[in-house]
Amino acid sequence: MEPIWAVGLMTGTVLDGNIDVALLKTDGEHVEEFGIYRLAPYPADIRVLLEEALQQARRWNFDGLEPAIFAKAEAALTRAQSQAVKDLVESAGLAMSDIGIVGFHGQTVLHRAPTKARLGDTRQLGDGELMHAILGTKVAYDFRSADVRAGGQGAPLAAIYHTALLRDVAKGGDIAILNLGGVGNITWWDGKDEIIAFDTGPANAPLNDFIKMHGLGEMDVDGALGASGTVDEERLVKLLQHPYFTAPFPKSLDRNDFTAAMAEGLSPADGAATLSAFTASTVGRALELLPHRPSKLIVSGGGRHNPTIMSMIAQRAGVEAVSADTLGWRGDAVEAECFAFLAVRVLRGLPISFPATTGAPKPMTGGRVAGLAL
Repeated sequence: MEPIWAVGLMTGTVLDGNIDVALLKTDGEHVEEFGIYRLAPYPADIRVLLEEALQQARRWNFDGLEPAIFAKAEAALTRAQSQAVKDLVESAGLAMSDIGIVGFHGQTVLHRAPTKARLGDTRQLGDGELMHAILGTKVAYDFRSADVRAGGQGAPLAAIYHTALLRDVAKGGDIAILNLGGVGNITWWDGKDEIIAFDTGPANAPLNDFIKMHGLGEMDVDGALGASGTVDEERLVKLLQHPYFTAPFPKSLDRNDFTAAMAEGLSPADGAATLSAFTASTVGRALELLPHRPSKLIVSGGGRHNPTIMSMIAQRAGVEAVSADTLGWRGDAVEAECFAFLAVRVLRGLPISFPATTGAPKPMTGGRVAGLAL
């Protein structure tokens, strides 16, 4: 297949109020060209709607009928993200007819990992058929459900795209990619055939929620609050005793598995410092599970903007951590690019998840395509 232009969309569980939207020219195996990337803010009313949907999702917990707010939020975010696609394509000097497919991840409102006793569950809000009707081009969506139904974790899905990026910079597993969104996830590739990926632990979500709870804004800007505080080392030791961190991969987390309550009772500065140290320390625990411990991590996602977390990764995880931007990548765009890449793989019928990335029983195709001619 010749490379095609694809648009990728991502809104993370950290709920920063933005839509990540990126253009990528790819055949689903290699990246031929990076197109433009934009951060498109949600209207304020949609952000409030999504926050309420997340709260109701926690109460629902896959038990009984879905909350009615899901349908309302799904339609609203689909229309907003469709507009973000139109604006991006137009700003690139292209028409929608130039776009081969859109990768529409949707908004994760709840994710439950599988256990030995039951399959997992995952719910992303996003109406692929509606987006296709609005845009008039093919839309790949619902990327995780097939993997979950087959017994996989449904996450993380970025591994195959991360591997495409690593091919130009890493051989032999000495460099891995760490994404710090609401949750952290890592991808390790041995330079040949073995790809491993899993969620390392919480990243920005607990810290951002903690900052909001104290009325100090949306996030710890430049890591300043965390840098001014003192880590509660005794509390940190207890937090790290959670069995998740020694459990073998594949494994995944919901943003609510580890919450801001971990810093309850601490001052804003000490709480921010402790939560930042927890994120960094869980990365170190994750590295110990890999077949070969990398000496360098290429960090993407919002967490790389926090110098306190980045320096703590070096100190507490014992690994060099560099921003993806230092390699000429766009660290904020990687997740959106990923879903453009995965959309093309879905279109081609190529696998998007693997036994050592999600725990799927075999390499799995996934996703659905709206607008595909029968």
